[in-house]
Amino acid sequence: MNNPLIIAIDAMGGDDSPNKVIDGINIHSNKSQNIFYKIFGNENLINPIIKRNKISSDRFDVIHTDKLVEGKDTALSAAKKGKDTSLWLAIDSLKKNEAHAIVSAGNTGALFLISKLNLKMIENIDKPALSALWPSKKGMSVVLDLGANIECNSKNLIDFSIMGGALHKVLFNTEKPKVALLNIGSEELKGNAVIKDTYQLLTENKNTLFDFVGYIEGNNIMDGAVNVIVADGFTGNIALKTAEGTSNFIISELKNALTSNIIGKISSTINYKNLKEFKNKLDPRLYNGAILLGLNKPVIKSHGSTDAIGFANSLKVCEQTIRGNLIEQIKLNIN
Repeated sequence: MNNPLIIAIDAMGGDDSPNKVIDGINIHSNKSQNIFYKIFGNENLINPIIKRNKISSDRFDVIHTDKLVEGKDTALSAAKKGKDTSLWLAIDSLKKNEAHAIVSAGNTGALFLISKLNLKMIENIDKPALSALWPSKKGMSVVLDLGANIECNSKNLIDFSIMGGALHKVLFNTEKPKVALLNIGSEELKGNAVIKDTYQLLTENKNTLFDFVGYIEGNNIMDGAVNVIVADGFTGNIALKTAEGTSNFIISELKNALTSNIIGKISSTINYKNLKEFKNKLDPRLYNGAILLGLNKPVIKSHGSTDAIGFANSLKVCEQTIRGNLIEQIKLNIN
């Protein structure tokens, strides 16, 4: 391969790893060319799965370590485990410019802390933000922060607006993304002091990267009227978990309605294609891959409980952030 994109992967993080990680790599490698995977983890567990998937030997390298960060570890205890865990080694390869980005399905707190220790923040950004993709009636939206920062000031929210705008532009080639602040109402006078101050600053100081369109309420998030939705981590995480729970509830209830009696089963057979499209629209695996924005290098967090399809999608998101020069886009606009 000529000048491949190199993705560092923590193969031991998350449920059912390294199985889903290697299976996910196999799915992604069959769809994307000129990608090289640096896989960190226990080679005794990883190599048989690679052999089973018949992944070409010129597409990967396995860096062995039998030390790993567990889900029960605190961020601090994970960092204290030393520099030989699969997570630390993967991040360190990014620090040493041996990879272009990292993907991990492991411990979120540990990923944040070890990334910040090794990769540092982009100049003029005070706090990182966890962002993710949400489906809407008109495509995909970027939502941030989803839990990295419980408390934020107006500068943080402005930084999140810039980073979210840059991310949407990179992923979807949007000329000028529309950005809104998540609030309890659409009127200017509603919200706490930080929200109102941020609104005023974004209104007065126009940014060439995005169009600020004001407030958005929770019930309008999926309308698709805006491309980027900005909130503090406390509010954003509640919105995320509420959306996930609602989606699971709808799918579960629909499944019960269509399988509980003969009429439902006949209906589901007749409408199979439409129902499959509906299920895919709400399938969280197809939107897996949260991006930790604000660091000097791309860090992608896969959901810990996802499967191989979900992990493959996080690799797709990772590839897009590299090809779109996300970090440079943020640096250009933050300064």
